[in-house]
Amino acid sequence: MIAKLTAPSSIGATTLDLLRLLSDGQFHSGSLVASKLGVSRTAIWKQVKLLEAVGLEVSSVRGKGYRIPGGVDLINGDQLEEALHHPALNSIECLQLSVCSGSTNTDAMDAFRHGYHRALCVTEQQTQGRGRRGRTWASPFAANLCFSLAWRFGVGVAALEGLSLVVGMAIRSALTELGVLNVALKWPNDVLVERKKLAGVLIEVSGDTSIESQVVIGIGINVAMPASIAREIDQPWTDLKSQGLVCSRTDLLIMLLKHLLPALSVFEKQGFAHFTSQWNEADAFKGQIVSVKTLSQSWEGVCQGVNDSGALLLEGADGVHALHGGELSVRLAESA
Repeated sequence: MIAKLTAPSSIGATTLDLLRLLSDGQFHSGSLVASKLGVSRTAIWKQVKLLEAVGLEVSSVRGKGYRIPGGVDLINGDQLEEALHHPALNSIECLQLSVCSGSTNTDAMDAFRHGYHRALCVTEQQTQGRGRRGRTWASPFAANLCFSLAWRFGVGVAALEGLSLVVGMAIRSALTELGVLNVALKWPNDVLVERKKLAGVLIEVSGDTSIESQVVIGIGINVAMPASIAREIDQPWTDLKSQGLVCSRTDLLIMLLKHLLPALSVFEKQGFAHFTSQWNEADAFKGQIVSVKTLSQSWEGVCQGVNDSGALLLEGADGVHALHGGELSVRLAESA
């Protein structure tokens, strides 16, 4: 039995029921909807306004009723919970599926406070999603995939170097199995297609001891980015829809978990060295001139992949230097 955590939501039960009815993209008459939900026609109109407030487009046509053009690909909680009983995934102790969350990483931290060692937190919309270096992560309602894992490792923080790289490799393996071509990795936490960002990883650590670590692994994947949100993104990006992938967000999440959870178990036992050659084969920038920057320093050299601890190897005029995570930013050099 998987425990379930609940999260507060700006969408009430009646609004959520309406959303599920309209999620198929077809017209539903106002009278039939009101009858099914046991509320008045006026109440339905108010619920529609609440759906529009979270960014969904709801069309209303006299004589036909309401519909959401194109439908909404909601996460199927029953399908997801059933999948979590699979032997490869049954280490998950707790599932939280929310309509709207400030941050699934924060939700996962809360799961630790409730005493769970391994929890999965998924949301339809994230209002305060973030990436490395304080960047925001666009999360339109039910369009992309945002989730976090709370994962207690039986090793200290020092043994976790390279974890974000392992997560990136698991994402790449899952997408490749689903038929997405030319997926590459950018150190330390980006998944690219054609040098455009498709997915990102944010690792947060708490409970630092020498014998165990509480880690939250946050993952955001662009699935079908609406044009209105896309205009706000300040870097090259792509989504799975642009790459021709036809797959429900629920099936995508399950596939990701089937690759990610076993990879985390191997990483805990064998460390990053087990994954070094595999990551270097997927490195988007290997052999190219890159610029590496912090807030106060910068370097330029040839990217030579990573070493067995997951550090970036940068070859400059004075030799090869191993650069570790933190607030490093890696870009192709302007001269490249």
